[in-house]
Order: sequence, then C-alpha cells, then structure tokens
Amino acid sequence: MKESSKSSERIILGVDPGTTIMGFGIIRVIGQKMSFVQLNELLLHKYPDPYTKLKLIFDRTVELIDTYHPDEMAIEAPFFGKNVQSMLKLGRAQGVAMAAALSRQVPITEYLPKKIKMAITGNGNASKEQVAKMLQSMLDLKELPKNLDSTDGLAAAVCHFFNGPSAAAGLEQASKSSAVSFPKQKKGGYSGWDAFVTQNKDRIS
Repeated sequence: MKESSKSSERIILGVDPGTTIMGFGIIRVIGQKMSFVQLNELLLHKYPDPYTKLKLIFDRTVELIDTYHPDEMAIEAPFFGKNVQSMLKLGRAQGVAMAAALSRQVPITEYLPKKIKMAITGNGNASKEQVAKMLQSMLDLKELPKNLDSTDGLAAAVCHFFNGPSAAAGLEQASKSSAVSFPKQKKGGYSGWDAFVTQNKDRIS
C-alpha cells in the first residue's frame, strides 16, 4: 500500500465481483471532492476452467493495486439468491479479490448491492443503467462502457466515498452536479439527492 504525502488525498478501488465479467472502478479523493481515475473490466467468459478464472481475478486485482496504489478497496457483497451455485461462484470471486487486496495490505469494506444503488441514485432498486447514468453525470464521464460491470465497480468506490468522512460534502457535490432525475419511489425510496439528504440528516456527519 502506498504512503501518500498528502493525508487529504486517497485512492479508492471499487470492485464488482463476477465470474463472467469482473468490474473495477477507481476514483481519487482530494479533500472533499472525488474525481474519476479509471474504469476496467476483466472478461472471463472464454476461460472454462473455474480455477483459471480465480487466478486471473487475483492477478488482475494485484496488477491494478500495484499500478494505482489504492488506499482502500470497496467491494460489492454477493447477494442472496435462489441459485446456490451462482452464489458460490460469486463468493469465490469476491474472496479472491479480497485476498489480492489483503496481500498488498489494502483495507477492505463490503457493501450490499442495495446500499450501493441507494448511495448513487437514492433508490435501492435502481437498474444498472440508472446507476451508470448517475455516475456519468457525477464524474463527468464522456461515455459509458458497453458492459456496465465496470460502472458497478465504480459505484462501489463512490459509495465508499459517500460513507466516509467526506460524506456530507460528497452528497452536496453529487446533488449540484447531477442532471439525472429519477421518479420518486414508494416504500422508502428517494426522488434524488436533495430528498435523500433531507430524510437522512442523522446519517451524515
């Protein structure tokens, strides 16, 4: 792990585990502002051997860590579903990525998919496309990738930023910069950042 000369600057690596496509996103945080660094994906569908996939996930994660020197990793936790085999595969992929981070002494934080979606869009049931569009507006991305697994990884990194010491400033930044609107959701949803901030003042330090 790097030793930053600026205590106010940090790099966050976000990871979306997968055994078909593994998504990675990296942001830089300086003071109370975040900026886009990199979107990346690892295509695994052409490798039939599951153990080869795990090795590639480990090697690629280590490569990204050694290249960008993140201070922290945010990773999406596998969701609970009916398909036990799929859950097992996702859990293995997540575990290997975490092992790669631990091998480089990078602290790890897990976030449930709904929490990541809520942090980015104000709606825990948002689609991949909605999350990607909001990230594009927040981080001024010129274009979105064909596969949205990498934006899911980026979303994990941004979620970690919003849940850190600069959360209040980050929410304000997103509220001002975002031009993407979402319909108000029932049962606890939010229409946007202003509504999210208003209804969650106790969660913002």
